[in-house]
Amino acid sequence: MNALITGYKGFIGKNLSKELNRLSYNLLGIEKDVVKHYLDNESILENMIKDSDIIFHVGAISDTSEQDYNEMLYYNYHFTKKLVDLSEKLKVKIIYSSSASVYGNGGVNDVPNNIYAWSKLMAEDYGRRTYPEGFVSLRYFNVYGPHEEHKLAKGMCSVGYKAWKCGNQKLFPKKPARDFVYVKDVVSANIAAIEVEAGIYEVGTGNARTFEDFLDNMGRVPYTYTDELAIPEWYQYFTEANSSNWLPNWEPKYNLEAGCADYLMYLNNER
Repeated sequence: MNALITGYKGFIGKNLSKELNRLSYNLLGIEKDVVKHYLDNESILENMIKDSDIIFHVGAISDTSEQDYNEMLYYNYHFTKKLVDLSEKLKVKIIYSSSASVYGNGGVNDVPNNIYAWSKLMAEDYGRRTYPEGFVSLRYFNVYGPHEEHKLAKGMCSVGYKAWKCGNQKLFPKKPARDFVYVKDVVSANIAAIEVEAGIYEVGTGNARTFEDFLDNMGRVPYTYTDELAIPEWYQYFTEANSSNWLPNWEPKYNLEAGCADYLMYLNNER
């Protein structure tokens, strides 16, 4: 089978590409530096999709601190819109990497609280509306694992990797908790999504853990706390995937302990 994967050199994309290669898929890849060329030359993109049996749309600007609306929307929304349009035209299923950030602070009426989250929700809404029978959206929770190293420079890597690489970390008080999901489970969710009906699915462990738990499992890295006044008003104190919203033929293999143990094995071998 032929698979088109966007963002194949990135964190999740690289892990997914490795698994697809292992499964003997023939891969076509798109990275950010060629997006404008493909949008300006739509026939090239259309031919790539025509030659594909499945599309994994992983690539995006994932920096939640990005304040350039035009840049964020161009890559995260406009490019997604074109992929969806062509996928619908050619009837090629598309599996979209969304984010739990679309839930905002998690309340019933909450909305996304940064440009990144808005761009993800807008793209997701467009895909569901335009190609309802062939658009699968996977909402990832807090992903960590191998190949996130390049995200350290902008502080977008997991706190686990940051702690392993840099040592002592500053945490917010009051013990906020996150659903930390290992990247290998995210990859297996993408593979499972090939066989499911279109819709929105959550990808997490279903078990929120504190950042203290995370750092303890990443080798008992020391940490201290910031002043409570440093906590932004919009900060999420709790995220957790709902298992009733998982893919019907998927469940996570790694809890936090197992994920961190596997990750540390990788990191220590890469030293």
